[in-house]
Amino acid sequence: MLKAIVNGKNTFEIESNKGEFKLNNEKYELDILPLSNDRLHILKNNKSYSVDLISFDSDKKIFEFTINGKTVSVEVKDRYDELLKQLGIDNLTTTKVADIKAPMPGLVIQLNILVGDQVKKGDTILVLEAMKMENSIKAQNDATIKSIKIAKGDKVEKNQVLIIFE
Repeated sequence: MLKAIVNGKNTFEIESNKGEFKLNNEKYELDILPLSNDRLHILKNNKSYSVDLISFDSDKKIFEFTINGKTVSVEVKDRYDELLKQLGIDNLTTTKVADIKAPMPGLVIQLNILVGDQVKKGDTILVLEAMKMENSIKAQNDATIKSIKIAKGDKVEKNQVLIIFE
């Protein structure tokens, strides 16, 4: 079972088993047609939905979609996330980060910082395009930019150092 928090306020419990879906224990018949890696077409009760994945933050497990043109943010938590929260150890990833490395190979399409800039946790530092998807790379903590190892238009490899913090 997954818990989905939509736009930071509405919470839903989702279960999926062999093509059968339950949303808050209510069964739904869905016809899902993948169109590409980041696009789906869904039919529910003869109503059509076009779903496009805009971005995914793997650390926070937050997806951003457009559904029939409307942007929706969905935070997903599984049973392990809930268990960590109950035990009070869900914030272990708050260590200071010394640099930012490319999470995947891609193309730098936007660079939002300069050397010496101060960034806050959550600020979008750069945008990396990979597999036709734009991925916002965000600051993991408050920091000052010490060095920038890439420029807009550069191709980067996975784990390549992009930004170094002071």
